[in-house]
Amino acid sequence: MANLRAGLAGLGMMGRNHARVLRNLEGVDFVGAVDAASDNSNSLTTEPCYESLDQLIDAGIDMCVVALPTEIHLEAGLQLAAAGVHTMLEKPLAMNGDECDQLVKAFDDAGLLACVGHIERFNPALQALRSRLEAGELGQIFQIATRRQGPFPARIKDVGVIKDLATHDIDLTAWITDSPYEMISAQVAHKAGRDHEDLVAATGLLGNGAIANHLVNWLSPVKERTTAITGERGCFIADTLKADLTFCANGSVTTVWDAVSTFRGVTEGDVIRYAIAKPEPLLVEHQAFRDGVLGTASNYVPIHEGRMSVIVADACIASAATGTTQYLTQK
Repeated sequence: MANLRAGLAGLGMMGRNHARVLRNLEGVDFVGAVDAASDNSNSLTTEPCYESLDQLIDAGIDMCVVALPTEIHLEAGLQLAAAGVHTMLEKPLAMNGDECDQLVKAFDDAGLLACVGHIERFNPALQALRSRLEAGELGQIFQIATRRQGPFPARIKDVGVIKDLATHDIDLTAWITDSPYEMISAQVAHKAGRDHEDLVAATGLLGNGAIANHLVNWLSPVKERTTAITGERGCFIADTLKADLTFCANGSVTTVWDAVSTFRGVTEGDVIRYAIAKPEPLLVEHQAFRDGVLGTASNYVPIHEGRMSVIVADACIASAATGTTQYLTQK
């Protein structure tokens, strides 16, 4: 069978990484890329850099990765859908829910595969964590707490920290627990003089009854990416920077000390750091996209799930603006 022909729209920081992976992806021929600034980053080797998306499409592509600014996702996505090209759009899917709806309809009507680049789903620590939750190792889930913070990335100009960073945590939370958000409340701050928010603290309720807490900012000199899930048997902690997964079990040792033996809560138990395989998440994401186009796998992030992450992010922004809790059960 002939290789799939793949194109790339956007050669910014993320686009450069996509180019590197596409060039070496088994079963795929990397046809070329398009970028308004040409290939100033020298991300391409022998591949051409086209001046327009039309030219890239005319070169003959079966699939395309869109790593353009979020504000251009709708235009590029609609153009690719009309041309019959299977597409992976980087997260967030689009600027708002209305744009997401247009993209979902366009690809559904065309009978094409469309997915979203929520790369955290392919992090080894989170994949191992989801498998263990599905196996019932934690029992009932009580709380999901995420922390995602670090310095401001100068490349981001069209969205704030909610759409750019918090959508990672929104998506991984709903995916890991296999449960949607029912409501969310958020507070934001603008501390660095930019148009969009650079800090958010959000609390949500999931359909399974678990509480979700997200702390996200562009104001910290310390880069942090952690997800902690607490349940009836202990707590899993995933560090996605290191792709490490740790389990802190509830204690089961009988306490004979009278002063503390009357305490009815949880005690400290064993701590296990798991040894897990650590393939590159972006490579695994591209393999899922390729296999989805071939119809041999379905572990890509479907476009309608990317839409829901934007809907929840919009609700966070609305909550902060109005001081109200936003309900999502009817979305």
